[in-house]
Amino acid sequence: MVSDLEQLTQALARNLKRWRGERGFTLDSLAARAGVSRGMIIQIEQARTNPSVGTTVRLADALGVSISALLDYDRGPQVRVVPPEQVVRIWSSEAGSTTTMLIGTDERGPMELWTWHLVPGEGTDSVPHPSGTIEMLHVTAGELTLVVGEEQFRVPAGAAATFEANLPHSYRNEGSVPMEMTLAVSVPPVSAPVPPAATASATAHGGPAAG
Repeated sequence: MVSDLEQLTQALARNLKRWRGERGFTLDSLAARAGVSRGMIIQIEQARTNPSVGTTVRLADALGVSISALLDYDRGPQVRVVPPEQVVRIWSSEAGSTTTMLIGTDERGPMELWTWHLVPGEGTDSVPHPSGTIEMLHVTAGELTLVVGEEQFRVPAGAAATFEANLPHSYRNEGSVPMEMTLAVSVPPVSAPVPPAATASATAHGGPAAG
């Protein structure tokens, strides 16, 4: 019987290869865009490794898809219901903190919906996302300490916050009770690389050069 981890590794391998092909990225171009080594991408596509959360996030951001697009076992129909046993546990700690991605979509740019549970004294960091990425969160229990760049914000239960996520950011629970929140992430769509010939043609005809 295939374990959940094996199924997730195989799904990631299949979906990464599929989205890389659809976006027109070579191994080298995706590696450069994501800041992930070419060898690591090869291992992932061959289902020989289970990458870290940070690596998975970088690859999803570079491809312009949600993490769910890389981890989904099977893309569903237009209406998709995700039962509790199929949500994706992305991170957990021995103390009991968890982050769980509830559902995601790639229509008009990736969007993801998460639920977070942080026990007192714990936190986690997130790498900067592509420019234009927006995060919105609603704290339902406890108090979140949100750090964006070098600024720190207190978000108590019942409060909501939104911010541009193209800076390093982190989520911490510096209180005495567990913190719970729902988090939505909206990432702008990524365009396929413009072939050199097409770029030269556009420039010759007065069009903008690729930046």
